[in-house]
Amino acid sequence: MQELNVPTRRGSVLNGALFGGKADTVVIAITGIHGNFYSNPFYYVIGDTLSSHGIDFIYAQTCDAFGKIETVNVKTGSAELIGSWNERFAYTDEDIDAYLDYAAQNYRHVILAGHSLGANKVISYLSRHHDTTRVEHFILMSPANLAHMMSGVSAGEKDFIRRLVRCGQGDKILPFAFMGWVICTANTADDWLSGSLDNTNDFTQLEQITHTGALIIGTYDKFTEGDPSKFLRTINDHMPTAAANKLVFIERTGHTYQQKHREIADALLSLATDWATARA
Repeated sequence: MQELNVPTRRGSVLNGALFGGKADTVVIAITGIHGNFYSNPFYYVIGDTLSSHGIDFIYAQTCDAFGKIETVNVKTGSAELIGSWNERFAYTDEDIDAYLDYAAQNYRHVILAGHSLGANKVISYLSRHHDTTRVEHFILMSPANLAHMMSGVSAGEKDFIRRLVRCGQGDKILPFAFMGWVICTANTADDWLSGSLDNTNDFTQLEQITHTGALIIGTYDKFTEGDPSKFLRTINDHMPTAAANKLVFIERTGHTYQQKHREIADALLSLATDWATARA
């Protein structure tokens, strides 16, 4: 594994990791909120599994993988603090493009994956980008039900957030933990409330996707507000490519594939191998 630093168009640098380095195919996994190696150790198993079978893997850490990340903006040369505390969803395309730009220079075949909120970001991205030479297939791992995640945010908290933004104080840190666990600015919280990535409830973005791929979920996933299997099937049913997509259910595990890291890694390997065989 080697450190991978990719600059975005705005100059912010995203710190990812590359497993392998000599293959012609790469799987890029966009991380979700706090989706780092410490909270999601399955990334190590996926990276080692794929790279040992001739497929490179990029752990594509985005702005919100940690609460705060110290970096240097390559355009301004200034120190910068990014993270889940000040992430803006408007930068979703820039963040994904940063990794795809790197991949375009080094790989013939690219599979774009995302876990949790990262899967929602992939949905958002592919709803507007339809180039199958840049991205051949997608893999959505445990896409998040944002409405369920935010179900504990009170009406008073929502009103407070929106008032700060309206008054030009969106950069202020909220005096409470958003969703009960995220310390962030009013602007960041407002992005969550905006619904721009709530694309597993509002199916408009799903209906615009023209890529084919796979959807994966643990059957105990608690971020689905009910039946995880039904949740995943409903997402797929709203995609024009539903009949060609593959659905994978990891039994008896939750949102981060607890105790099933080998199984999720083998699932990704099987998908990537099957698509390579189909290309040949």
